[in-house]
Amino acid sequence: VQLQASGGGLVQAGGSLRLSCAASQRTFSSYAAGWFRQAPGKEREFVAALNWSGRSTYYADSAKGRFTISRDNAKNTVDLQMSSLKPEDTAVYYCAAAQGGWLKASTYDYGYWGQGTLVTVSS
Repeated sequence: VQLQASGGGLVQAGGSLRLSCAASQRTFSSYAAGWFRQAPGKEREFVAALNWSGRSTYYADSAKGRFTISRDNAKNTVDLQMSSLKPEDTAVYYCAAAQGGWLKASTYDYGYWGQGTLVTVSS
C-alpha cells in the first residue's frame, strides 16, 4: 500500500494543523496506522496510533491532550489533528501502516511509510 501525507506547514506556537494521510488500497481499512515524527538530528519517534477500526488509540506523552488521531476507512485516510502546537513539535511527520489491525507503537512494526510532511512551529 502507498501512503501520501499532506497538511504540513508553518504555524505559530499555540496554533493548529491537521495532517492527512491517504492510502492507495482498500486493504488499508484492515491495517493499523500511525503517525511518527523526526526532528533534525533526532531519531524518528512515535506520535500516535490507532487500530484498524479506529476505536483503539494510543498517544505519546508529548501528544496526549493536544493531538487526535482518527481514520475514515471509507476514504482510506488517517488524520492527525494537532492543536496547542509548540516549537518542539517541529519535525517531519510520517504516516505509517502495518498489516495486522491491532494497535502498534513501534517503528519496527510498520512496513509502509508515507513520504513525510514538514511541520514548522515558530515561537
